[in-house]
Amino acid sequence: MIPSEMYAETLAGLLAPLQPFLDDPSVSEVMINGPAQVFIERQGKLELTRARFESSGAVMAALRNIAQYAGSFVDENNPILEARLPDGSRVEAVVAPIVQQGPVVAIRRFSRTTLSLGRLIEFDALSADAASALQAFTTAKCNIAVAGGTGSGKTSLLNVLAACIPDSERMLVLEDTHEIAIDATHVVYMQARKAQEHGDAAITIRDLFRACLRMRPDRIIVGEIRGPEALDLVQAMVSGHGGCMTTLHATYPRDTLTRLETMCMMSDVNMPLTAIRMQIGSGLDVIVQVGRLQDGSRKLTHITEVVGFDTESGKYQLRDLFVRQYQGLDEQGRARSQLLPTGHAPTFLPRLQAHGVRLPAAMLTPQPV
Repeated sequence: MIPSEMYAETLAGLLAPLQPFLDDPSVSEVMINGPAQVFIERQGKLELTRARFESSGAVMAALRNIAQYAGSFVDENNPILEARLPDGSRVEAVVAPIVQQGPVVAIRRFSRTTLSLGRLIEFDALSADAASALQAFTTAKCNIAVAGGTGSGKTSLLNVLAACIPDSERMLVLEDTHEIAIDATHVVYMQARKAQEHGDAAITIRDLFRACLRMRPDRIIVGEIRGPEALDLVQAMVSGHGGCMTTLHATYPRDTLTRLETMCMMSDVNMPLTAIRMQIGSGLDVIVQVGRLQDGSRKLTHITEVVGFDTESGKYQLRDLFVRQYQGLDEQGRARSQLLPTGHAPTFLPRLQAHGVRLPAAMLTPQPV
């Protein structure tokens, strides 16, 4: 592997057309659609830039450099690349023969600003009451899934929640690519690996999961579940490993559960669907739903308790604890909305009390219909 300093210097030259955007903290994503078209995302809106690469070969040179540093490779036989830049920004690239207009690359910027619940309140992504509730749920070792669409801020929120975990606890973080960074004393990061060109076997999230269960975790944090590892996580939740956290792609809380059970069924474990649903209903405590509003802003839209699964009706029992209410757009085209408590107390209230944490009074006050 080439030294980090040499890699960063070489890459800066290869990505020179993008450097102004990579240095701009207001840019959240850079997208290359072939050498002659570069878009950026700023404040949730896409902008076409004047940046250009000389040729597809110039983009491929940068991608090969990125792949080499990541211990990977990208070519016609391996046309998909997942890697990271020196500053931590995530790179996803696809090349010919998958795409025809030249290499297509998406660079998700690594934020240099440390987020916190307080900062999210300042950004109006959530309310002070919702922040207090999330901190209480995390401290009391509730099992939490953060769900939302692409670019909705799932991983950023997971980082914020993980920062609320008491520093005395041992955290094991499992990821495909390293995106979670927790400022705590006792954190172990484990990363999956694709099969290598020279024959090294792949190491999956499921492999990491089996290993971490034997390493005395107080908390298990899975950066994102995408497949059969979902069943391992759910079974950990129901077998005494409280305080598990993860993210997944879904639009609404009920969709989150459907998506979760679908991924559980990808496992090689032959388990009836009803049994899977009962374990999800028993193991998962809270769904935190995030999304992009019409103006491109990222907000929490729901905080929902998973009460259980009703075998008679065949439906999950959900209880919204906070729901975002919308009031249209203001004169500047910004979405007007509020994340408000529903007045329903969670059924796991005794667990919160046992951990010495309290919920904001607004959560325990019946709201007008």
